[in-house]
Amino acid sequence: MTPAALPDGIRARRVEGVNGLSMQVLDAGAADRPVLLLLHGFPELAWSWRKVMPPLAAAGYRVIAPDQRGYGETTGWDGAYDGDLASFRLFNLVRDMVGLLAALGVAHTAAVVGHDFGSPVAAWCALLRPDLFPAVALMSAPFAGPPGLDPPAGEDVHAALALLPQPRKHYQWYYSTRAANADMQDCRQGVAAFLRAYYHMKSADWPGNHPAPLAAWTAAELARLPRYYVMDRDRTMAETVAGEMPAHAPAWLTDAELAVYAAAFTRTGFQGGLQWYRCRTEGVGLAEQQIFAGRKIMVPAMFLAGTKDWGAFQTPGALERMAARGCAELRYCHLIPGAGHWVQQEQPEAVTAALLGFLRGLPA
Repeated sequence: MTPAALPDGIRARRVEGVNGLSMQVLDAGAADRPVLLLLHGFPELAWSWRKVMPPLAAAGYRVIAPDQRGYGETTGWDGAYDGDLASFRLFNLVRDMVGLLAALGVAHTAAVVGHDFGSPVAAWCALLRPDLFPAVALMSAPFAGPPGLDPPAGEDVHAALALLPQPRKHYQWYYSTRAANADMQDCRQGVAAFLRAYYHMKSADWPGNHPAPLAAWTAAELARLPRYYVMDRDRTMAETVAGEMPAHAPAWLTDAELAVYAAAFTRTGFQGGLQWYRCRTEGVGLAEQQIFAGRKIMVPAMFLAGTKDWGAFQTPGALERMAARGCAELRYCHLIPGAGHWVQQEQPEAVTAALLGFLRGLPA
């Protein structure tokens, strides 16, 4: 990340010795102010927070956003499909954040904020270390609580998806395949065009996004999801989104901004982020999560998503379970008009206002 690419008030720095990583971090605000730790999702970078960092810093916070393990300029992670998969499990991602704060000399934060796959990392930060993370904001991915001890019951949903009249497959299990990284990094249209179409299809700009709750984790219900979540069985993700390329770059993601993402993923590939999905689909780290079955996040929490974001509903019942058993003190749950999945990029002013409203209501 060159300084010229960064908005005014954001500086890039490298932090060494973070749980085996050399971590790239974007930093805004005075060093003596309360810290907000912002965690990105897939396929994004710390760069995804560029629009909310300056106003949050102006409001009196020090705002820290790292390229997480597997992403961007952060190095020291194993990018091989057959490499150290366990290093990408959720508890080790939390350890990365604890290590980052220790390396920066930060004793505690004001809150941790996570978007997309950064949301479960933020949730587990708050559940495991409430002393370090006394508040949590979750975006686009609800936290339904730690997994239970009993295996899930019901149909083999993946077999049932493959038997539909138009056979389908779930994107997270596709992302767990050996072929997925090359399908995207070496796709026919190129990484920049792939990302442009992918970001478009999950945004409020795409006319096919009309989210609604799903009744159950069954093939018939999951088939209601857009193709970027429950894909055609014989198509790659790059092929899935190729036909949805927008005619023009939207104001919320200019060609110059897209180029930052494209350069990063062209260089590193996608496998680092895909390892996170493999940990989920292959149950890596599940046993240690189950130790906390029945325990809630006890610190104040909030949830944000866009009204055009299927992320809030892609796991049936997760939004309701977040309130019932995921968070003991869910103070705020709001869907932002005019936003899809990339809510802090599509509607940064509304996200900033919501975060500040939540933070100002917390104990000093």
